[in-house]
Amino acid sequence: MTEPVRTQTRKSRVSAFLLFLLLLLPGQVLAKVYLDIDSPAFHKYPIAVADFQARTGGSGTDGLSQGLADRLGRYLDVTGFFNVISRKAFLEDPRKAGLLPGTFRFDDWSAIGSEFLVKGSYAVKGTDLDIEVRLFDVVKGQVLVAKGYMGRKDKPEALLRLVASDILVALTGEGGVFDTRIAFVLKSKGKADLYSVLFDGTERQRLTSHQSIIHAPRWSPDGSKLAFTSYKDGNPDLYIHDLATRRTRKIMDYRGINLAGSWSPDGRRLLVTLSKDGNEEIYILDTSSYQVRRITFSSSIDISPAWSPDGGRIAFVSNRAGSPQIYLMNADGSNVRRLTFEGRYNTSPSWSPKGKRLAFEGMAGGRFQIFTIDEDGSNLLQLTFDRDDNESPTWSPDGRYIVFSSRRGGGRIQVMNVNGTNVRTLQDGGGAAPSWSPRMK
Repeated sequence: MTEPVRTQTRKSRVSAFLLFLLLLLPGQVLAKVYLDIDSPAFHKYPIAVADFQARTGGSGTDGLSQGLADRLGRYLDVTGFFNVISRKAFLEDPRKAGLLPGTFRFDDWSAIGSEFLVKGSYAVKGTDLDIEVRLFDVVKGQVLVAKGYMGRKDKPEALLRLVASDILVALTGEGGVFDTRIAFVLKSKGKADLYSVLFDGTERQRLTSHQSIIHAPRWSPDGSKLAFTSYKDGNPDLYIHDLATRRTRKIMDYRGINLAGSWSPDGRRLLVTLSKDGNEEIYILDTSSYQVRRITFSSSIDISPAWSPDGGRIAFVSNRAGSPQIYLMNADGSNVRRLTFEGRYNTSPSWSPKGKRLAFEGMAGGRFQIFTIDEDGSNLLQLTFDRDDNESPTWSPDGRYIVFSSRRGGGRIQVMNVNGTNVRTLQDGGGAAPSWSPRMK
């Protein structure tokens, strides 16, 4: 019997050991990526999550047996990479089957089309919840992951997000984004504030109490701060909200527009759009000294700057060619070149964290839709085709998803896979201007 490596959670924060057991055969380490989710031919893989079994003589009548399996199944489902098989299709008798090979029949799972199987057990120890999980390759009859987790009984979601992330590592080579948050503007009766939710749409938190017009929330690279623009005092001023202290400070209030752009990768600078010198131009704000340096000098409007992941380039929007289009320039403002040529209105550029592709919103058929394009201007791809406007795309930190806002239903925050599939709603009604956090430390 292979003993699972243990992972513990403490209070509301989750900490995991870096090493966990990945087995192809006893004594062998996993050496391949099972699911190539970046392949154009990728399809969802069928996976079954069996009810967790109570250990130490427990009866499983506490609701955790099915509840843990259901929650884990939901986390795997929202990734868009798996087809989680309904419990109604299961052939196995859970009263007779065990957790290890030889104590259950792989044929019972392959017969219902499952390629991967998750089995788990749990024990309640006072206020703690101890769970063990194994991931199996059903076709080969092999263990891929064996791991134990310890955390609070009243916070099983934290444990199960770790389980789902470890399953993704084993099958795709990279963990998920379950530890990230999505900030957005929530409007109601003409007033707005900043909120955030987890990747799965749960645990919504209110971040500000401005009750005003708010634009462009932007996460710092370490996830500790949010820059945004608010009309709280009548002018579109620039603010920074500290997530740890929950304090919001106004840092720029020039007359006219003070619009937040993206942070530099090192977190020391912030791109901003200011109109203090006449028309809208792009500046770099030093977040220590609060000094600004102008980097565009055009008679046209230059807005929506976004730093590349390597810090060497900046994407921005300008109407210098007659209509809003996306341009690229070096980080010092030199070597300006146009990126988009198709469509009469393209704006809101966002760099993929992998650095080779950008998302943006563009006019198509009289509506704004979400597109992606390579940094050299090739491989333009339209991702949304709705009859409502889709705006403000932002990438997830792993580059596998894009969050955006839709005008449908008064404003929705939606997430999709980078190929435009698996669209799901995080906030229904009044949501706008989403921004994806980095992985939280």
